[in-house]
Order: sequence, then structure tokens, then C-alpha cells
Amino acid sequence: MKIPFVDLKAQYESIKIQIDKAISDVIVDTAFIGGKGNKYVQQFEESFANYIGAQYCIGCANGTDSLEILLKSFGVGVGDEVIVPANSWISTSEAVSAVGAHPVFVDSHPVYYTIDSAGIENKITSKTKVIIPVHLYGLPAEMDEIMVIAKKHDLIVIEDCAQSHGAIYKGRKTGTIGHASSFSFYPGKNLGAYGDAGCIITNNEEIAYKARMIANHGQKEKHNHIIEGRNSRLDGIQAAILNVKLSYIEKWTEARRNNVAIYNMYLKSNTGIQTPIEPSYSHHVYHLYVIQLHNRSEVISRLKESNIESAIHYPVALPFLKCYQHLQHRPQNFPISSGQMPKILSLPMFPELTESNIKKICSVLI
Repeated sequence: MKIPFVDLKAQYESIKIQIDKAISDVIVDTAFIGGKGNKYVQQFEESFANYIGAQYCIGCANGTDSLEILLKSFGVGVGDEVIVPANSWISTSEAVSAVGAHPVFVDSHPVYYTIDSAGIENKITSKTKVIIPVHLYGLPAEMDEIMVIAKKHDLIVIEDCAQSHGAIYKGRKTGTIGHASSFSFYPGKNLGAYGDAGCIITNNEEIAYKARMIANHGQKEKHNHIIEGRNSRLDGIQAAILNVKLSYIEKWTEARRNNVAIYNMYLKSNTGIQTPIEPSYSHHVYHLYVIQLHNRSEVISRLKESNIESAIHYPVALPFLKCYQHLQHRPQNFPISSGQMPKILSLPMFPELTESNIKKICSVLI
């Protein structure tokens, strides 16, 4: 039997009646486009803000848009610099370039994969405006240290929470520690829609106002365009789906964490495999279960032969992508990220994964 990397169908089957009704309700109400009058979008924004513990939630079309809109809301543009992690999905740095600013990469923490806060300060210049820490794989970045640096240099911190729905750092959910945050609800996320979707979280009323206006063609109200904005609205169907799923996220997170404990139990005797490490003050939500090993190609082949899917997040660190070749980064500039590139491997991780599945996966690894 095939073991998929993520099984979205299994999740759907477990909540099918509620999901089907939610979609049907939107169709009956013809509440398709997000905006001030869409009750499904309003409900999700209120519920998600309450869940995260923030004052404002602004739904938008996807996570990448939410980063770009936040950067614009904070006035970041041509000639500015934004500090981002070397290891992340390209949305983090791509959003910076999209507003005319320059991404400045910082190497990964040697243990946790997130941005190494110790490497941030020596990348700050007079042009630096923002730090974007990514809570990678579901583990919060070292936010206390990052916020101290930001305050010292008068910088904005935008949390990229695309992989950390419900993760906790020293008693606070990710998304509430910086000045604002970005969330993605891509279908494979811990809280995923059935298409692209995202949101912005902040406690800053002015930023919330600007972000909502930018996301809706720069309108204060219909036909009153204060600025040139863009079209990036969370639609009614995705909001209704997310409303249903939000009530399950804590249950699903605990299932993920239980699966991690099972993985770790079966893999603990293999000294050639480095399993994820979670600091005592953080609550990892394990969007991904990432290990390190030296014979990755061989292991991937064995998994494939056993009908087990795996993935690499990410095969090439951001500074070494072709689109950033002009920056002329070298492996020695990012020794941790470049050193991890040939060793990291993501194993199947989703709430419905069974212990027998995990046992089979681990038997192939050992």
C-alpha cells in the first residue's frame, strides 16, 4: 500500500459532511468574493484572530500576497533591505523583491533550521528596514533575540507563519510576537484551504487598515480608491472551509506531535539519522518532519521502492537559486544551510498517519 507524503483526501473524508455543507451554504448565498459584506470571510477573520490571540486578521488570496502587502503597508520599497532566512520557500525573499527591496540572507541555526539570530546583526545596514523570521517546518524562530535586535536598530519584524499555525514560543502563539505576521492556507498546510488562501495578522490598527485597503484595490469603500492597491481577497468558499477546519487544528496538531514521538522512538537507535530537536520553551507543530542523513539518495530510492513518498525542503537554499546568482553567494557564506542541503529529508507527516505506516517507513530507513 502506498504511503503518501500528505493525505488530504483522508482529512476530507473525516469532515466531509461539514465541508460539503459549508461549500453548499456559500453557493446558496452566492457569497463568492471576499469583502466587507461576506459573512464567511468575516467569521473566519474573527475566529482566526481570536485563535491566534491578535486584534486584526485580514484575509487575502495567498501567503505570498500577505507578505508583499505587509511590506507595502510598512512603507518598504525601492532601495530598502529586508533580512530573510537562507533556508525557506522562495515566497519569503520573492515578496521582498516584488516591492522593489533587496533580500539579505542570513544562515540557518545549526540545530533548529530557523534563521540564526546570532547572524542577523552583522547583516544590518543603514538600508535595513525589516526582519522576516520564518517559523520553519513548524518550529518558532528565536523571537526574543530577534525582537531585541529589532528594537536596538529600530526595525520592523514580520513573522512568516506559513508553516506554524498554532505553534507556541514561550507562551505566545507565533504571529503575535512581531509587529505583524503572514499566514498561508495552501492546501498542504496544517490549516489548509482547498485552493490558495492567506491572511495578515497584526495588533496595529493603522497597518491593518492599510493592508486591507491594499488587498482590495486601494479602496476605503467601493469606488473610493485612496491608493493604487491590488486584487488579493480571501474568497467565500475558502473562508467557509477554513472555518470548519479551524475547530480541528488543535486535535490535528496533537496527532502530528504524537506521530513525531513514534518516529523518534523507532529512529532513536540509528545514530546516522538526526531527528528534529524541539527546545523546551517551544511548541513545535510539525508541519514537516525533517531528518538529516548522509546517504539521502540511497534512502530516497529505498523509500520509493517501498511505495513511500518523501520530499526535500528545500533542495537548494535561497542564496544559491539561479534567480539570485547575481548576488554571487558562495557556500562558505552560508555554511550551515549549504551543509544541510545534501542531507535534509522530509518524511510523510499528516494527522491521519498511523503507527504501522511510521513503523514501515522507519524500517526502510534503518
